[in-house]
Amino acid sequence: MKLTILGCYAATPRTITNPTAQVLEIRNRMFLIDCGEGTQVQLRKNKLKFSKINHIFISHLHGDHFYGLVGLISTFMLLNRQTDLHVYGPKGIKEIILLQLRYSNSFTGYNLHFHELTSTESKIIYEDEKVLVKTIPLKHRIYTNGFLFQEKIGDRKLNIDAVQQYKIDTCYFQKIKNGKDIVLDNGTVIPNNELTFDPIPVKSYAFCSDTKYDETIIPLIKDVDVLYHETTFLETEADKAEKTMHSTAKEAALIAMKSNAKQLLLGHYSTRYATIELFKEEASTIFQNVLLAEDGKTFDFD
Repeated sequence: MKLTILGCYAATPRTITNPTAQVLEIRNRMFLIDCGEGTQVQLRKNKLKFSKINHIFISHLHGDHFYGLVGLISTFMLLNRQTDLHVYGPKGIKEIILLQLRYSNSFTGYNLHFHELTSTESKIIYEDEKVLVKTIPLKHRIYTNGFLFQEKIGDRKLNIDAVQQYKIDTCYFQKIKNGKDIVLDNGTVIPNNELTFDPIPVKSYAFCSDTKYDETIIPLIKDVDVLYHETTFLETEADKAEKTMHSTAKEAALIAMKSNAKQLLLGHYSTRYATIELFKEEASTIFQNVLLAEDGKTFDFD
């Protein structure tokens, strides 16, 4: 599981920072999460292949989370994209994007699918044989979702020495990897755990931005491997966090602790602060395993 941060700052622009966008690579899938201004430039800078992005997840319709989307969609057209593109986001995103394309006399040479979200309960919005994505309903000034990305449990791994010892034919290998016991010709039952090893542990990633402190999300992200949680403010500006429905670094750490997350990744920093190290210092008083998102930084979660 690999995460590339394209942008991780709140709305006010600066020449050295970018608004929210990140790319999650998991089980050979590449998912774009949010698409603030300049996302396609950041994709270029980080040498990420445009053609591998087939699914884009937009948390909410504040500009610093989706104003880069129409530009990216248009660039896909200029690159002669043929593969379908799926966009998941709040109701209204289809109208906004199509209106911009229509009035700029633009078009796509590929199929553009919008999956508009309205539910205030967690829903599965994407699923294939290896990965599942659920919404995480968040509490912000407008309708907002986070996203939980989960690997599916794979096949069990064959114990080659064991299957050779029992002289089991290769035609039964897939059945064994699927967890089935094997009955030998003499009627002896060989339990599956004697023939296999546990599958590779699955990974999960929760993206939570933007939101006020909200403990109702804890059951949805319980035991998550990596929790990205917004930290727009420090506790000294807790009143501003409450007013704007954002979170502080301390509050993000409390969510990580109560959900038993393995790692906490902070981001969506207000540009009012001189250094983002202040966010880590505050969060670390509550939760020990804290990482800082930074524009252009890549994390490998093995």
